[in-house]
Amino acid sequence: MPGVIALDAMGSDRAPKPEIEGAIQAARRFGIPVALVGSEETLRAEMSRHPFSRSLPISIIHASEVITMDDKAVQAVRAKRDSSMRVGLRLVREGRAAAFISAGNTGAAMATAKMVLGGLPSVDRPALVAIMPTSIGTVSTLLDVGANVDCKPHNLEQFAMMGEIYFRSMFNVARPRVSAKKREREMN
Repeated sequence: MPGVIALDAMGSDRAPKPEIEGAIQAARRFGIPVALVGSEETLRAEMSRHPFSRSLPISIIHASEVITMDDKAVQAVRAKRDSSMRVGLRLVREGRAAAFISAGNTGAAMATAKMVLGGLPSVDRPALVAIMPTSIGTVSTLLDVGANVDCKPHNLEQFAMMGEIYFRSMFNVARPRVSAKKREREMN
């Protein structure tokens, strides 16, 4: 059986409805155990609309605070110590969850992850990765899809190394191609 996935059930604009529906689908179709993290009262009320879900491997972990899209990332991370993001990431750190997912404030999620889980000694900044299909039916990955706005050359080198390791591990490709495309500026 796969490891528990901690899900920030308070993260999206319409939370917790889509998070709970996604958790139910993952648990039903794939047998994935999900720990919904958020206001226990709110989550139980929404789960009661899905009575058949009681037989699924879905649990609720209470978190009394929510980081909203309007919150400033660093301030929210410091001030909201019992946020659904922080509680979910603590589950990962403690080995009670294999992964954490949030559809919430990206900056806050990145900052909270770095604070709670720490970083790798040779990586200055984390990077978000997007997996995209190609025109020939394979996949490609794009690193740092919005988390960092002011990167230095050594950050880009680190992103390339992380991307290569990720692609090799996820898609079993011995030597993935790594490239960077320069943005051409129009000359007036």
